[in-house]
Amino acid sequence: MALIPLKIPPGVYRNGTEYQSAGRWFDANLVRWFENTLRPIGGWRKRSSSQMTGSCRGLLTWRDNSGTRLIAAGTHSKLFVMNEAGTLKDITPTGFTSGQADAIVKTGYGYNVYGSFAYGVARPDTGTRTPATTWSLDTFGEYLIGCSSSDGKLYEWQLGFSTPTLAAAITNAPTGCQAVMSTAERFVFALGASSNPRSVKWCDQENNTNWTASATSQAGDFELQTVGALKAGKKVRGINLLFTDVDVHTATYVGLPYVYSFEKAASGCGLISSQAVAAIDATALWMSTSGFFIFDGYVKPLPCDVSDYVFQNMNYNQASKVYAVHNSKYGEVWWFYPSSASNENDSYVTYNYRENHWNIGSLSRTAGVDRGVYLNPLMVSSDGYIYEHEVGYAYDSGVLFAESGPLEIGNGDNIMSVRQVIPDEQTLGEVMVSFKTRNYPTSTESTYGPYSAAQPTDVRFSGRLVKVRYTGNVLEDWRVGVSKLDAVAMGKR
Repeated sequence: MALIPLKIPPGVYRNGTEYQSAGRWFDANLVRWFENTLRPIGGWRKRSSSQMTGSCRGLLTWRDNSGTRLIAAGTHSKLFVMNEAGTLKDITPTGFTSGQADAIVKTGYGYNVYGSFAYGVARPDTGTRTPATTWSLDTFGEYLIGCSSSDGKLYEWQLGFSTPTLAAAITNAPTGCQAVMSTAERFVFALGASSNPRSVKWCDQENNTNWTASATSQAGDFELQTVGALKAGKKVRGINLLFTDVDVHTATYVGLPYVYSFEKAASGCGLISSQAVAAIDATALWMSTSGFFIFDGYVKPLPCDVSDYVFQNMNYNQASKVYAVHNSKYGEVWWFYPSSASNENDSYVTYNYRENHWNIGSLSRTAGVDRGVYLNPLMVSSDGYIYEHEVGYAYDSGVLFAESGPLEIGNGDNIMSVRQVIPDEQTLGEVMVSFKTRNYPTSTESTYGPYSAAQPTDVRFSGRLVKVRYTGNVLEDWRVGVSKLDAVAMGKR
């Protein structure tokens, strides 16, 4: 008899073949690994009392000078604010030009002459691509500023919730912009300004209505040396990061006469979408078409244990919808993305930067924001409701599970017979366990269970390789540690 511990490192590994994930977790949904235990993520509940019009791809929380907490949400057709009570108000500017909920990709059926290109061979990249509309939202003092990528104007909302005033175009600000950001030095940056995808324009310090450079003004502009198009800007400690779809640049405040100094930080690492980056103190993490990257003073590739799965599972036609959400309580960055079977965000990939592991799962969220102003993270569902996350343990119809890759029972030479499982749970019975066995990496699997945990749990299965699957059995905050298998050798055939 041998007691074999199922000591599996935290996080999912899903690069290459299934057997390459041997000894690791291979699949998961709505669970996380934190402080050496497997546990459920927090649930969610509705925060907004009514549904937003349009597809939300921009979310911001802030406090005004009186301490009132507010939420701004931008959809492809509207701009909303919400108060603490969950009441939505429409503050869409007069003359606002609606965008598109989905990306328009003119590369498929009907966009070329019949008979062009060989059947079964991918068409060359010759079509027109118009991304889904996104909002960049920030604050300038206590006021909200924002820009819709389709509309191109810079707007400001000067508060007033009970009888809301509409947001209005910022006087003298450039039009034809892709995004807006407010810097730590109190300038407003217009990115892709005046329909020039490489142009950065900024207002005078503390004065977002003065955009004219002069001897008495620090307003100015700069054209980046890049073949890319500006997508977003983020401020991290001491520096501003400007992202195009092919590279990343820095903007550092130097004062008059140049005001800002610009420098290319790295190439080949541009954003996959304008909302695919999360800024965390002095660090930024983002998704690119060529993988994940991190800035911590320098731009570096971020090794990813699930990149093969994520980038093969993505609908690239709708990749402009990818949205990054920071969850500071657990040290995680979540990227929501549309899977290959969907036109809307229905999947996520998570990086835990405190413990350095990755995770995957299914959840439909189009936008989100970290806790801070509010006690818990806020996220927006595809049907237009704002949800409070990491609260309770209700998941609609979601199934919580974690499944390992193949584990060699013993040294893998002999077929082993497993007679009992000694579970390691916080409370027995809160998790169901099942097993899948096979003798070779690609042979047919046999499934056993699920079993409700007892101490010990009687089971009967055999094989050279086994996969273990834990499934949440109760809507509670359960924990799973290191279970053990009671196994004996049967021989080599």
